[in-house]
Amino acid sequence: MNDTVILFREALQSVHGPLDWPPEPDGDIHRFHVPGDKSGSVNGWYVLYLDGIASGAFGSWKTGGTMTWCSREPVDAREAEQVRERIEQARRQREVERQRRQKIAAEWAGRWWSHARRADPDHAYLVAKGVRGHGLRQRGDELLIPLYANGQLVNLQRIGPDGGKRFLAGGKVSASYSTFGTITPDRPIFICEGWGTGATLHQDGGYTVAAAMNAGNLKPVALALRARYPNQEIIIAGDDDRLTPENPGRASANAAAAIAGCLVTFPEWPADAPDTLTDFNDLAVWSKAHGIA
Repeated sequence: MNDTVILFREALQSVHGPLDWPPEPDGDIHRFHVPGDKSGSVNGWYVLYLDGIASGAFGSWKTGGTMTWCSREPVDAREAEQVRERIEQARRQREVERQRRQKIAAEWAGRWWSHARRADPDHAYLVAKGVRGHGLRQRGDELLIPLYANGQLVNLQRIGPDGGKRFLAGGKVSASYSTFGTITPDRPIFICEGWGTGATLHQDGGYTVAAAMNAGNLKPVALALRARYPNQEIIIAGDDDRLTPENPGRASANAAAAIAGCLVTFPEWPADAPDTLTDFNDLAVWSKAHGIA
């Protein structure tokens, strides 16, 4: 391993942790296992060029973002332009790879969904959440939650009996969502985080709901729905992470509402409700257990 490759690996390790392999300086995009990620996963990626000023880029499909690296500062405009071209080339390679991975995941999602059986209404996750299956399907002991973008099935969230959740590797998540009910001009669209919360809002309130799956996806989903339904009333039904510093549930919901021109609502907690409750499903389950309508 030459000195430049060693320096690039040190940059990789400063972000992703110890790596026991040498990067390939061939200008092609490579995937690798990120220490701490699920065994067998290859969420990390990098590309390294040695010609001219040695430069490269790297990141994680899972966490997003791109880091760039250069062996030294350019000494003139020609060298600076070469580095910019390399970074742009790495960006294009990463985008091609991202689209390839999403296409493969969407194809798997379609196969799994079409061959899955109707969800068992007594599945442990549904029982724990106190909701019906709402069209979910099941593969083995895992529930399959379909995620759509622009009306197309793009991914599945798999939920085990213990509540563990996983998406299909490489599948599109940002701006994709799972739906409840039919969108009509005279009814507002509610956007929430988890599927269980969406199921509660739909079956208890009769609302049309898009479940974004996580707080970070509230904003992309809100923007996607606002672009598709510019005149529709959209309401963010946010989580209230009262025990988490900076309350990411409230912060994400408020940010999504502000940027997409939506209303926002949060659970109203009874005085004796424990602080561990965070969303509308938690409130519904707790209220039912305590005989509150």
